[in-house]
Amino acid sequence: MTVQDHTHVRPWRAIQRRTSRKIRVGSVEVGGDAPITVQSMTNTVTADAAATIVQIRQLEEAGADIVRVSCPDEDSTAAFKTIARAAKVPLVADIHFHYRRGIEAAEAGAACLRINPGNIGSPDRVRDVIRAARDHGCSMRIGVNAGSLERELLERYGEPCPEAMVESALNHARILQDHDFHEFKISVKASDAFMTVAAYQMLAEAIDCPLHLGVTEAGALRTGTVKSSIGIGSLLWAGIGDTIRVSLAADPVEEIKVGFDILKSLGLRHRGVNIIACPSCARQGFNVIATVETLEQRLAHISTPMSLSIIGCVVNGPGEALMTDLGFTGGGKGAGMVYVAGKPDHKMDNERMVDHIVGLVETRAAEIEAAKAAEELAAEVGAAAE
Repeated sequence: MTVQDHTHVRPWRAIQRRTSRKIRVGSVEVGGDAPITVQSMTNTVTADAAATIVQIRQLEEAGADIVRVSCPDEDSTAAFKTIARAAKVPLVADIHFHYRRGIEAAEAGAACLRINPGNIGSPDRVRDVIRAARDHGCSMRIGVNAGSLERELLERYGEPCPEAMVESALNHARILQDHDFHEFKISVKASDAFMTVAAYQMLAEAIDCPLHLGVTEAGALRTGTVKSSIGIGSLLWAGIGDTIRVSLAADPVEEIKVGFDILKSLGLRHRGVNIIACPSCARQGFNVIATVETLEQRLAHISTPMSLSIIGCVVNGPGEALMTDLGFTGGGKGAGMVYVAGKPDHKMDNERMVDHIVGLVETRAAEIEAAKAAEELAAEVGAAAE
């Protein structure tokens, strides 16, 4: 049950998503009523297929829906076929300047080509890339960045700005549309969150294609997470955005984690255990910070959506536990109260609390997954009977 399921009684939680047309990136739907997807990009040398596959597998385990792989040279597209065959999620081939790389990537199994039609070359070359995408079932992403705008636009506008970014995006989109190709999404990214948000707001009004959100070159793990959360979160809260990439100078797996945390915070999508924890104070009945850090590590393997409250004392603990699947509230004499489905259930010693909570979460996750599997089986049986 997500917060969006309660909007009939809590309208202030409602997010009305912008209506966009739906496209496909391989087996994954993007736009329309499809869930907002989370993606990242490999930073291995693509020609090293084994290393790239290992990193893609790590991203898949973290929950990535789509993974982008750079294809800067012929060795990369040669390896792409092996990489695509091994991947469990659709791959986007990142293409710049060399139109042949786009054709090769489409032939090698790319589900999407990330391009700027304007820097591919002559109209004939653009047409050839579009034909390859159409022949091999590829969609495309038009990727506009404030740092690489066309010279003509920079001269006219004087500097990178939202208007110039949107004009660039629409010009590129028109190239695809003129070739009757409509399976594309667009991004208009800047390292400045203000510019990014303004550009996406303008673009959302100008075209109905899906939008890929991101604040580019956002920074290291902490600062990049903050900046991305402000920019991407503001747009998602306004209903804008169909897929997201959090750009961090960090392990790409962290991008997936932060992406899901942004979506979870807005009630748009849930994956794994959402731990609600107090910042701790002198009232705490146990070490909240150390406990939460340990629980995050030990529950990282749980993908089933679930909420867990870890509160240091009884001031806010019972109230927070009312809203979570499981909870623990610190008390006195080295013990606290365990809550199940919002109600006090039993006491537990602080020393055994972590192991106990991990066990409860794993058991509850197994129950949820079993019930889900039973529902799916019943639906399949019912459909077959019809």
